[in-house]
Amino acid sequence: MSTSRAINITQPTGSKSSESSEHKKWDNLNLPSFDELPEFNDLKGCAWSVWGKGDQLGTINLLTNDVVQEAARQVKTGQTVCLNWPLNFPEKPAFSRKPFDVAIIAPSPTASWRDDEITINTQAGSQWDGLRHCGIAAHGVFYQNTPATDIKLGGIKTPDPLNVDPELIKYGIHNWAQHGICGRGVFLDLVRYFTRNGAALPYDPWTPHSISVADLEACAKDQGVEFKQADILLIRMGFTKRYYESSQAEKDKLATSGESFAGVEQSEEMKRFLWNNHFAAVASDQPAFERWPPVEWEKLMHQTIIGLWGMPIGEIFDLEKLSEVCAATGRHTFFFTSWPLNILGGCASPPNAAVSTSLDFCTNWAI
Repeated sequence: MSTSRAINITQPTGSKSSESSEHKKWDNLNLPSFDELPEFNDLKGCAWSVWGKGDQLGTINLLTNDVVQEAARQVKTGQTVCLNWPLNFPEKPAFSRKPFDVAIIAPSPTASWRDDEITINTQAGSQWDGLRHCGIAAHGVFYQNTPATDIKLGGIKTPDPLNVDPELIKYGIHNWAQHGICGRGVFLDLVRYFTRNGAALPYDPWTPHSISVADLEACAKDQGVEFKQADILLIRMGFTKRYYESSQAEKDKLATSGESFAGVEQSEEMKRFLWNNHFAAVASDQPAFERWPPVEWEKLMHQTIIGLWGMPIGEIFDLEKLSEVCAATGRHTFFFTSWPLNILGGCASPPNAAVSTSLDFCTNWAI
């Protein structure tokens, strides 16, 4: 046990100011632009001071009660769409991650009950990358300038829920799980945008193609999407569609041929786009969200988005049905909810995400 005061998990463990008298009204007047953020050594755009010393929520701070209440007005029909790919896929994950496994157990084949036991790498399939997932490699630190050595390897033992070592679980995914990632979702369907007139998708989602800011802004304009502060941005780039259309041999090769995926470009312009729109979280259907492998490892977007901003990155979200629903309704905003696994000190989690649509369905679309 460290010398830090033990905590009671029945009390919030995230931002110390999340609902206290210190709580800030996060509006455009007090959020700096990307170019106004201080530098961290050689990296531009460090937001640690924005959220305050000791913060463990990052951009999830933007999802205030007022923001969630306003976003809930998007619900009109009650129709919901699941955004989680089954945990079973991909059967052979990229990045050498352990495949998901589920075993059905009982004392005998004739027993009248069943349990199941699962084995999971939380980043093998649909996932949120948490604050413990990626830091700033060149400087050996994670979010809030936390030395990498402070995040210990191995098991996390917390036998007493009323007496937990806060240093043992600091910056864990449980902070987002206990807060919730709920707000207005906005959807950029790049696949449908690029192929809307019968054209072929101008890139292969399984190659290192860079999605530019111009691509995202053109898609948003075509869909009539206007961003608001604290939006949760979802981008369909085509990984899941490509997966469904591929042969089994191609699927299997994903895990052995070296990771190569389309994603947002690694550029200062992209950082400005993501920060200056003040998204609460970003996600896509791709395995890395950003182009992989990076053109230059020093420009890896994960270290800025997670390490400097504290912003969740969602990967391998299942956006196929959402694409159909948004195309049918002509609306690309909705009420978004996500409740990650409440794992004390966890690095990542399946998103447990869904949306509720905001307009009655067109009569020519069948569920």
